[in-house]
Amino acid sequence: MTPTAPAAGRELPHPASEEIRLEGVLHALADPMRLQIVSELAAAGGVELTCSQFAVPVTKSTTTHHFRVLREAGVIRQVYRGTAKMNGLRVDDLNDRFPGLLDALIAAAARQAGSAGA
Repeated sequence: MTPTAPAAGRELPHPASEEIRLEGVLHALADPMRLQIVSELAAAGGVELTCSQFAVPVTKSTTTHHFRVLREAGVIRQVYRGTAKMNGLRVDDLNDRFPGLLDALIAAAARQAGSAGA
């Protein structure tokens, strides 16, 4: 994994844009909890969120695992700012690699969530 240029704060390893693989992204988003995290980040409109801002009904260690899978697949960028680990969706990188994929997956997840409540 080639580290990308650091944002502000302590940097975690992320794949470079050209190293993001379709099968890795699809694997990461195949889990409903990770898809929920990505949907919440997309709804935040580019605003980074701390891990604690997500309402995930799992243990802290499981939550950490989900965020690590998303980061290692290239779906999110994580950086420490002080003691908070901030999470942002890698929209530009994903759209450059796989145009329309992220929007389609998020829209499908929203439709599925809407039909589940019906």
